[in-house]
Amino acid sequence: MYYSVFVNNAVLSYRDAVLYRSGERYRILAGAIHYFRVHPDHWRDRLRKLRAMGANTVDTYVAWNFHQPHRGQAPDFTGWRDLGRFIDLAAEEGLDVIVRPGPYICAEWDNGGFPAWLTGTPGIGLRCLDPVFTAAVEEWFDQLLPIIASRQACNGGPVVAVQIENEYGSYGDDHDYIRWNRDALEQRGISELLFTADGGTDYFLDGGAVEGTWATATLGSRGDEAVATWQRRRPGEPFFNVEFWGGWFDHWGEEHHVRDAAEAAAEVRKILDLDGSVCIYMAHGGSNFGLGSGANHDGTRLQPTVTSYDSDAPIAENGTLTEKFHALRAEFFRAQGTAAPVLDPDLLAEVPVLPAATLPLGPAPDLRAVLRGSGTPVRSVKPLSFEDLGLDSGLVLYSAEAVLPGRPDAPAEAKLKITGVHDRAHVWVDGVLAGILDDATGAEGLTVTGTGQPARLEILVENLGRINYGPLTGQGKGILGGVLVNQRYTFHWTQTPVPLAEWGAAELDPLPGVDFDAAEPADTYVALPDSGKGFLWINGFLLGRYWEAGPQRTLYVPAPLVRAGRNTIKVLALDMPGTVVELREAADLGTADLSEIEAAVLS
Repeated sequence: MYYSVFVNNAVLSYRDAVLYRSGERYRILAGAIHYFRVHPDHWRDRLRKLRAMGANTVDTYVAWNFHQPHRGQAPDFTGWRDLGRFIDLAAEEGLDVIVRPGPYICAEWDNGGFPAWLTGTPGIGLRCLDPVFTAAVEEWFDQLLPIIASRQACNGGPVVAVQIENEYGSYGDDHDYIRWNRDALEQRGISELLFTADGGTDYFLDGGAVEGTWATATLGSRGDEAVATWQRRRPGEPFFNVEFWGGWFDHWGEEHHVRDAAEAAAEVRKILDLDGSVCIYMAHGGSNFGLGSGANHDGTRLQPTVTSYDSDAPIAENGTLTEKFHALRAEFFRAQGTAAPVLDPDLLAEVPVLPAATLPLGPAPDLRAVLRGSGTPVRSVKPLSFEDLGLDSGLVLYSAEAVLPGRPDAPAEAKLKITGVHDRAHVWVDGVLAGILDDATGAEGLTVTGTGQPARLEILVENLGRINYGPLTGQGKGILGGVLVNQRYTFHWTQTPVPLAEWGAAELDPLPGVDFDAAEPADTYVALPDSGKGFLWINGFLLGRYWEAGPQRTLYVPAPLVRAGRNTIKVLALDMPGTVVELREAADLGTADLSEIEAAVLS
């Protein structure tokens, strides 16, 4: 459906710090749901549940790299990428829509939503008035914004507000760039209310807010303090917490994060009692299917995000209505001056799951042999990065000959070091695994033994997810420096790019797998209890990563990915191939102490 009647007046407006909708005093009660993290067959169900929570608005980012992963290809807005359909379904469920088109979105999504081909452009300046960057954004906006503009409220649609950039005050101070972004939206037909979003302090406002545009906040606690800051800094503007962090996401190798439902609801109440508006981030998190997970960096080491994006949200990864849903629902209806109505029993029904099963997994083939045959080798003098190879995600297998110090009659030890390895490298010397290096240990290196003879080096580098937040956003992947034997560089490399997200039947056929039968499609949760690390496909769909590092122990399989009849799971093991695949009846995202809420939520 398209909206063709053009009206000049925006449906949302504000005056004297009061928000209005079509001239009537109003409050936004919203929740975030990202279409790219939810199977499209579940879009309507999740939107309906958001509406049942008492929300009047759904908020979504737009992930540029989800629509245009390769340079030169036309953006794809079909199927799972049909943003217009998602917006239309929201309208049918009685929800307004807030769209956050970026181009940068953070969202714990790979590269903050930027395509790798863009951030890999030599010398490019991201998120500033670099003409190379802005020209690319304009081309993207030319394709994207008509979908949003045609669905604005002024044209009879549900889109009532559009965000300019995203949390820019956490990144830069180029206010001219923010104004350029605002102009780019307006020039392409966005006439509903525009806003910026930044952390709830003076520091973030200094970098990201501009005069003449509504400034909104992102925070998980101390909303009353943020309201006071807005009253002082933006006295004519209503307070809107466009990202209330009611939960938090997880990194591989760290704890699972949860937040007490009553405590989160109490924080929301503070904002609503001060006449503020609020959007729950996330209302329904969904999953980082495939290789969509981003990463953070703590200054020492990469922190890759897990496959699940459940985020301890009120609507769980499988659509279940949690205790937090009911706690926040009570606050949303309280803010509207009415008791929450009785929920439709269908919304409370248990989500069907497949019966539990333990399935034997066959032996894994030689990993390097599988990968050597999965891509076209590229030769170079120095190691090439993922960006050099036109690869946004997946793996690269590097190979070269190096002379290791020593003599046949007097073997000697040496340090094999990789400078600028991003992110995780398996290193083989003459077919024997010497060890694993990462971004924190690559320069320290591995001890290897040589005899003065040429040795075959093979290095498999895995992209664990591109950094989505902070000054390292856009950082390259692969071997960005070089490979040294002690202080001596090794040259003349062969690289085999492995685009896992594009693998089809031919590439999957050699992998070990299991088959199972389903009477009808239903959810399931896949676990590999004795496996180390790798990737899992179901019926040819790349579900995501698994890793014994935890905290996540199961991968969510939504019912639309399951067929009535025979189903096939395939596994590519990088570490410690396992012997079984389990289908479980419930998620296992790890355990956490309720008292240990992620510090960032409370800051």
